[in-house]
Amino acid sequence: METDVVLYDSETAATLDYAPDGILQHLTTGPYTFETGATLPQMVIGYETWGTLNAEASNAVFIAHALTGDSHVARGASTEPGWWDVLVGPGKTVDTDRYFVVAANMLGGCSGSTGPASPDPTGVAWGSRFPFTTIKDSVRVEARLADELGIKTWHAVLGGSLGGARALEWAIEFPERVRQCVVVAATAEASAEQIAFAQVQTAAIRLDPDFAGGDYYSNDRVPSAGLGIARRLAHITYRTASELDVRFGRAAQGEEQPISSHGRDRGRYQVESYLDHQADKLAGRFDANSYLVLTEALMSHDVGRGHASLEAALERTQGVQFLVAAVDSDRLYWPEQSEQLAKMLPGDYKVEYISTPIGHDGFLTDIEQLSEPLREIFS
Repeated sequence: METDVVLYDSETAATLDYAPDGILQHLTTGPYTFETGATLPQMVIGYETWGTLNAEASNAVFIAHALTGDSHVARGASTEPGWWDVLVGPGKTVDTDRYFVVAANMLGGCSGSTGPASPDPTGVAWGSRFPFTTIKDSVRVEARLADELGIKTWHAVLGGSLGGARALEWAIEFPERVRQCVVVAATAEASAEQIAFAQVQTAAIRLDPDFAGGDYYSNDRVPSAGLGIARRLAHITYRTASELDVRFGRAAQGEEQPISSHGRDRGRYQVESYLDHQADKLAGRFDANSYLVLTEALMSHDVGRGHASLEAALERTQGVQFLVAAVDSDRLYWPEQSEQLAKMLPGDYKVEYISTPIGHDGFLTDIEQLSEPLREIFS
């Protein structure tokens, strides 16, 4: 007999004495020393869960979000859709009737975990004083969450893009705590080109007059223009030239005229309107400082740092089973990089492919193409 699912908004959920699936929770933990040596006196981890942890704590799954994602992987009992609803939920590939799924907002983000907008002990936002953060830092803090939840070993960790880098770092940093690791559209280290794309984005934010050196929280204006430019460039790398041509071509946006006697008054092409829309959406929900922190964490991504070599770091994962996947049209994280990662891992791994014309974002839009290989992990 089917029963109706009760949906909660965040305010109603906060009044309950338990946490329904897909509702943001917070863990307050003690001081933390970052990889660089900087410290913060207290950390808060924003996270969500789905399903029930079994008595042996053997059915726990950790899912890591991408750069501008958050912990809301699946709708659960919330009123908001999740970014991987097609993959996670009752009866789905990651079946929350069988598995206890955990997702945490990355350290430095703006969706529940301590970040630049968080108050210091005096109540002032950390802003420009927030420490440089690495993916290793985030994983080490996430390990505290696992401890608090009573999870000694993850059945699997998985993620795409920045989330894939976090999943891989989990397997390097805590190989004894990861049975299976799924790395989608991600690499073992950031390439020069990936760093270059990211550097332009961070420069756009810092050059915004409203950035105020990162301490804009008490001002009337925030650096939304710089953040918007960063998002425009990033989104171009997430898609492909052919997809943009097919969707927009050279068409004008509505009645606007892209060719004008006064350049300052000209209208937009459809593709320009599309990028404007993406920029406005992000600026309305994401903190510019968090974008900087997470982007520079991804720029610093190198699982070999702190080890004798990249090969030595990957050798630590002897006991971990991997699924490495790529998007065949990805022009930000080239499929060849996934092939290289698979060859370097201890074991015999074949790269699985998501086939789509849209590019890097295929790890979000077409993740169901990995259902079959994922079922071997979640059978």
